[in-house]
Amino acid sequence: MLLSVENLQVSYGKIKALHGIGFQIGDGETVCIIGANGAGKSTALRAVSRMIPAEPGSKMTFMGKDMLRYSPDKVVSELGISHVPEGRRLFGNLTVMENLRLATFARKDRDKIEKDITRVFSIFPRLEERREQKSGTLSGGEQQMLAIGRAFMSGRRLMLLDEPSMGLAPLLMMNVFDALREINREGTTILLVEQNARLALQFAQRGYVLENGVLVLEGPSKSLLENPEVRNAYLGG
Repeated sequence: MLLSVENLQVSYGKIKALHGIGFQIGDGETVCIIGANGAGKSTALRAVSRMIPAEPGSKMTFMGKDMLRYSPDKVVSELGISHVPEGRRLFGNLTVMENLRLATFARKDRDKIEKDITRVFSIFPRLEERREQKSGTLSGGEQQMLAIGRAFMSGRRLMLLDEPSMGLAPLLMMNVFDALREINREGTTILLVEQNARLALQFAQRGYVLENGVLVLEGPSKSLLENPEVRNAYLGG
């Protein structure tokens, strides 16, 4: 198992956001977590990338290594886990190329960086057209492409994606998810959280349903798409 999470508990002050959730992801899988706003989906990703602390009793292992011993920067540089946050959070005053190169600061395989930049541009040709453009002037779809490209450059054993469809027109949304499928086919394991449950389940092989910080359902995406409870709550009946 590539990633194993057990009894993950996270609080914001006195508010409990995650009540001991557990999930697993195998190498090469695409897995999604769906749920309503405020269910704890983003919190789960931030905990995995170590951006927020997990409470005592929580367990997370990646390739058998205790993730709780790693700082956020080491999660990227040593474990190869990248995080595409909600809202993209690019460096808006830097160009596309500068954002991509900045993501490689901790990489030791310097000889492969140029090859990977070329690969990002082959996946997202629009980024190559705008390589010298400031990222803050890109469209929402282009910014999402750059955020994924930046994650590709920093670490791609596991890619965490937070609401990748947010704010995108349908055509651009499909382009982004087609690119994610291509990245997955090349060996990157993907865990995404999405409010667009139908899109997430059509993309992922397996899914988890999170409600108020508790995992209430899990299974193959096809089964969840056909589940009456999921259909009524998240798919419009």
